[in-house]
Amino acid sequence: MTEDRPSVRLKPRADARRIRWGHPWAFADDLVLDRRTRALAPGTVATLEDAERNPLATVAVTPDSRIAARVLDRDPAAAVDDRWIAGRIGRAVDLRARLYDAPFHRLVHAEGDGLPGLVVDRFGAAAVVQPNAAWADARLGAIVDALRSLGVETVVKSASGRARAAEGLDDRSEVLCGALDGPVAVEMNGARYMADLLGGQKTGLFYDQRPNHAFVARLARGARVLDVFSHVGGFALAALAGGAASAVAVDGSQPALDLAAAGAEASGLAGLETRRGDAFDAMAALEGERFDVVVADPPAFAPAKQAIAQGLRAYERVAKLAAALVAEGGYLTLCSCSHAADLDKFRAASIRGIGRAGRAGQLIRTGFAGPDHPVHPQLAETGYLKTLTFRL
Repeated sequence: MTEDRPSVRLKPRADARRIRWGHPWAFADDLVLDRRTRALAPGTVATLEDAERNPLATVAVTPDSRIAARVLDRDPAAAVDDRWIAGRIGRAVDLRARLYDAPFHRLVHAEGDGLPGLVVDRFGAAAVVQPNAAWADARLGAIVDALRSLGVETVVKSASGRARAAEGLDDRSEVLCGALDGPVAVEMNGARYMADLLGGQKTGLFYDQRPNHAFVARLARGARVLDVFSHVGGFALAALAGGAASAVAVDGSQPALDLAAAGAEASGLAGLETRRGDAFDAMAALEGERFDVVVADPPAFAPAKQAIAQGLRAYERVAKLAAALVAEGGYLTLCSCSHAADLDKFRAASIRGIGRAGRAGQLIRTGFAGPDHPVHPQLAETGYLKTLTFRL
């Protein structure tokens, strides 16, 4: 079945044990990129061999990408066909069925679910697919068919992922099948969120923060809450549903704030105030005010290793500005979705910022993404989200 499939080979100095022991990537520097290999179309399925030509795994090859080979299957003879794709997605579905009562969650978390570069978020009868690797983009038809067999009626392709450019893919988002009739309502933590599946950020909603929303909501009973970088009201709506007296949601996107307001109305929650503007400017303008609970959930300030130093300075600045707004005995939650800045670096930057604000306190919780975002044990990138909650 695979006898006509091309093969690619590791260089003699490359450590083949990484692949044998489960690492899902081989970098361009590790491969023999001869003329034949460079001529392979992005996303070509091939057999990866070690320097002695012993088969190691079935991979998807994109010769011009830094991640030149992504492991699809540890079986070097695996056939990556429609049945294989349906099987991997089915395995991901089985996990979520044990975790959630309703089909509103991350359904496929890329390498964490054995489908490298592929992200799928499910919204009941709709799903948003992010094919961030060339092999997945080339097999969108099979992916859509597998989702439709699960009862999904509408599938949206989101092309907003930064990785698509590195794979030579387009930036065109579109509805692949079915139809959208405005934002989709999602029930989480007692609130109703409104997700714009085609025009919103990423897939329209950040499911990864669900357990962290729930924790902050427990702290927010009777509290005055500030949610900075709030998107569609993530922490603010959860806090109001948890009994907060009021919540201010700050974001640079008016459409996102409009969805937050619509979510509050749909949830029957009073007390939400939205403010559009630059988050740093907004926090500086609030100088002198105090909130019982403050949350800052910024975008990835350090999306790659070369941006770590600059990103950590930004996280430190966020912590300084946010800490100054927390009432005595109040709570501060700081978040990072930068996989390049690990937990230790993010925590150190946050503590520096809190100290620079003249504050001190207790670290009471370290949080991560929910279990619908499984972490590949050998790929830190799949465990990108970190949250720190302090009592100041």
